[in-house]
Amino acid sequence: MKDSAEYLAKRVFFDKIITIYGRNAVLEALEDNTIIIHKLHFSDSNKSVAQLDKMVTIAKKRDIKIAYHDKKALSRISKNAKQDQGVALDIVLEKSLTQEEFLAQNSSFRILALDGIHNPQNLGMIIRSAAAGEIDAILLPIKNSAQISPLVIKASVGTVFKMPIIKVKNLANSLELFKEAQATIYTLSSHATKSYKDEQYGEKTIFVLGNESEGVSKKIEALSTTSIAIPMRRGVESLNVAVTASLLAFL
Repeated sequence: MKDSAEYLAKRVFFDKIITIYGRNAVLEALEDNTIIIHKLHFSDSNKSVAQLDKMVTIAKKRDIKIAYHDKKALSRISKNAKQDQGVALDIVLEKSLTQEEFLAQNSSFRILALDGIHNPQNLGMIIRSAAAGEIDAILLPIKNSAQISPLVIKASVGTVFKMPIIKVKNLANSLELFKEAQATIYTLSSHATKSYKDEQYGEKTIFVLGNESEGVSKKIEALSTTSIAIPMRRGVESLNVAVTASLLAFL
């Protein structure tokens, strides 16, 4: 039982970790004392340069673990051998949690669910708007979606560390779980007759944002409680998904 509890605790902890790479991104993160860091990784083939030496100095000052690996091992950690520049950093997303944890902690909420958002800049801007507005969490699928990366962190202007993010294996299954908890699920559609401004939103609301080019998938649309539209003028067909997220965040 103890071993099982320890395993679960470790799994929960490591589910909160993201790994970034690249010397500039890693150094910026190390210099930000508000970011919780688990471990700093180096390739043992790195030559001594001022930027890397500064990373070591900061890591030792902050009591951050430093690990050295051969190139192949580091590439498995960074998952981007061409761009990691011999360095990677494990960051703890303190606000990350499971959908079960979120539901246990929240009796009312507004959530943005992301259905196939691929552009890292869009993801970062969505997170920033959500953090600034009235959104309580983001549902982020771990497949067929952009993930937290240096580009996302930069686009979010660091707000990714302030926003509760719920990583899910299957968005459809997660939405079913939230529907069982009496959540109302809204999808955005240009064909919807209801304006997003006129709808009366309940205590448990989920807005689904679809793929940049194809919109919400049919499978997810079938789970929707209702569709809403953002009225357009002058023949404009749609807005960038990050702009849409911003409008919904400040309803």
